Amino acid sequence: MYNFCNRLAVRSHLILAPHHSHPAPLPMESALFSSSPLSAFVPRSPPSLASRPLRLLSLPFSLLIHHSPPPRGGPPLLPRRLLRRFSPAAYADADAAAASAAESRSSGDRVVARPSSELRMGRPGGSGTGVAGDEKLRSLRELFARPDVAIDAYIIPSQDAHQSEFIAECFMRRAYLTGFTGSAGTAVVTKEKAALWTDGRYFLQAEKQLSPDWILMRSGNQGVPTTSEWLNDVLPAGCRIGIDPFLFSHDAAEELKEAISKKNHELILIKDFNLVDEIWKSRPKPPGKPTRVHDIKYAGVDVLSKLSSLRSVLVENGCTAIVISMLDEVAWLLNMRGSDVPNSPVFYSYLIVEISHATLFVDNNKVTPGVLDHLKSAGVELKPYEEILSEVESLAAKGAKLWLDTSCVNAAIVSIFRSACERHFTRLATKSRKQLNNGASSDLISIKSEDIRNGIPNGLYKVSPVAIAKAVKNKAEIEGMKNSHLRDAAALSEFWCWMEQEVKNNLTLTEVAVADKLFEFRKQQEGFIDTSFDTISGYGANGAVIHYKPTSDSCSFVGTDNLFLLDSGGQYVDGTTDITRTVHFGEPSAWQKECFTRVLQGHIALDQAIFPERMPGFVLDVLARSSLWKVGLDYRHGTGHGVGAALNVHEGPQSISFRFGNLTALQNGMIVSNEPGYYEDHSFGIRIENLLLVKEVDLPNSYGGIGFLGFEKLTFVPIQSKLIDTSLLSPMEIKWVNDYHSQVWEKVSPLVNVAVRDWLWRNTSHAACWTLKSRGKMRTQLMSTCLILSISMFARPIKQQRSVRERGGGGSRQGGRAVDSGLGVI
Repeated sequence: MYNFCNRLAVRSHLILAPHHSHPAPLPMESALFSSSPLSAFVPRSPPSLASRPLRLLSLPFSLLIHHSPPPRGGPPLLPRRLLRRFSPAAYADADAAAASAAESRSSGDRVVARPSSELRMGRPGGSGTGVAGDEKLRSLRELFARPDVAIDAYIIPSQDAHQSEFIAECFMRRAYLTGFTGSAGTAVVTKEKAALWTDGRYFLQAEKQLSPDWILMRSGNQGVPTTSEWLNDVLPAGCRIGIDPFLFSHDAAEELKEAISKKNHELILIKDFNLVDEIWKSRPKPPGKPTRVHDIKYAGVDVLSKLSSLRSVLVENGCTAIVISMLDEVAWLLNMRGSDVPNSPVFYSYLIVEISHATLFVDNNKVTPGVLDHLKSAGVELKPYEEILSEVESLAAKGAKLWLDTSCVNAAIVSIFRSACERHFTRLATKSRKQLNNGASSDLISIKSEDIRNGIPNGLYKVSPVAIAKAVKNKAEIEGMKNSHLRDAAALSEFWCWMEQEVKNNLTLTEVAVADKLFEFRKQQEGFIDTSFDTISGYGANGAVIHYKPTSDSCSFVGTDNLFLLDSGGQYVDGTTDITRTVHFGEPSAWQKECFTRVLQGHIALDQAIFPERMPGFVLDVLARSSLWKVGLDYRHGTGHGVGAALNVHEGPQSISFRFGNLTALQNGMIVSNEPGYYEDHSFGIRIENLLLVKEVDLPNSYGGIGFLGFEKLTFVPIQSKLIDTSLLSPMEIKWVNDYHSQVWEKVSPLVNVAVRDWLWRNTSHAACWTLKSRGKMRTQLMSTCLILSISMFARPIKQQRSVRERGGGGSRQGGRAVDSGLGVI
């Protein structure tokens, strides 16, 4: 759920066997990309899987894998686009095999999933030329010829003017134009073509939602160009490419400008109107719900103190003001919350903090009398939301040195500030020259317009200091997160107890009904406000759609023949939660258990990590993938994202991801998710997610005087034991599961009723006997002998303890576990 990164480059050499009738292709250079896991392009199956039928894996690169390994000396496995180029017959055979395999839905079968990169290739009109007559595309292209537009292409990103991941409905322009509703994606429309870029989380969803008029660009896949590379390829030199500068950060706009200049294209900033808005006749109205004060007992620090700390940082860096445009930063700094964006307690606004005062740019109708008093007490005045540009221009005219985080402040603000600064300093230079002509000292001419273009005197372009301050939680925020997670765990325990019984009674449940019922359980918890994102409720093949959202008219029934993935979260007055569990209500196949167990091993490895302070999150990402990599598996998303305290469920700047461009160090007090997964296209999906608090750890050594950090769990919900292949786990990993379930019982059982407590006991006590199953034959025989002796010597005490356990409720968990653990250790 994670986004600014360096692009990676992968070089792959594909060589055809000598007997092949076609010439060998030259070594292929992959396109630079920004969202690909670090997976090798190696077309062979892992040794441990050699005895099984092969299938197409959900890997970053689309590989053709036959039903059996190729004969010795035969041609190597190739991407399907090369097979089409060199061997049409093989390509047709692969299509037929993949289509046939995609129909298999049996949980016990090894599925040959059709690769996502090829699903749409056979669709009529799928060339993306627009010949099918998409009315929205036609209307948009007609605007290209307007004199006040005059462009050859237009780029439509997913973001709003604040670079938000989740946005209000009225700003969902890309979704309106394309029909693709995923949270990440960029649409590009030329006069003849239309293409959409999205990352691996959304490949399957985009395939379903895009019409044949659109080309789907799978970012991160081998050979897929970036938006600028594609524009340089499909457009003749010297074209005009338009963007709405409010929807691009300044850095993103500059990067795009530089990339397209290679073909002499010009980037046109169309800031007076958005082209999609011009054709969106039924566009929803902007949100207008009132804001609220975030209580100091949850915020931990008052607004005056936060503003004072920020002003100290401004003075240290020689700045007179800062523009804050990220919605969660504004909400955190002012101890305010809103409801303008679904699932996120933020409100549309800008904030300018100067040395002596601060100004909030917001719709006045959202400010209640209580909020107004709260702001006045902190010295914050109000101005209309639309006046942000004029205020920035005014600051430039005064010669203010502005702190601008150009990675998130939009290009419209930075552009107008730089233009106004240049005008201001040009006036000063002109005045100085006049003074010089009148005999004044040449020292008066100290500022030149070239300095403005170099960004020297008027702006500091640096990451917002609010971002890190917000990410490092204070004591009150940490306490609120812990408390909200326990209440959330109680709601989830009630939910899973209910669902297990419903399935057992053969009642029909849809994915939507399941998500709605979970919402009801959460709503009963104290302090619940809303979900923290749209619940991902995916059964079977839908679970392989990483950010799947079920709808009432197209969802599946939850059954007992396949895996069910549930990713959900809650917004509480004191915290934000995010948790994923994958379960099976029937009998999972051996392959599903192996995949689940390897995901669990990655989860455990990251959870137990200890690392030096100042370590960026990307260094830890390999721990979560290693167990999957050992058998040639992977997943197409980051492993961990930051989480806000009663704020956005996706928070930066910290992350744990394969995207090594994010150098933000993990710090004591940050919160991140731990969510490795595995997704087999058109078959099933697996993900296990807990939230973790970064904390200092006490070690016997401190090499080089450096401190070390580790993680503390915040999430306490059972992990289904029937999905774990204990033969793959080490003793340490078995202990982790046992210890975790012991914590779940101790923390959550007092918060639920007797019936749910009984469910919780059953789902946290099974692990106690795993040590019996995970040893070798000799140890098993020894345990059996000891068990017989124990029964013969202590039959009555054991029977009494068992009867106490069966009554459930209220009793000491440690007493019940001592029986199981004791037998396991004998």
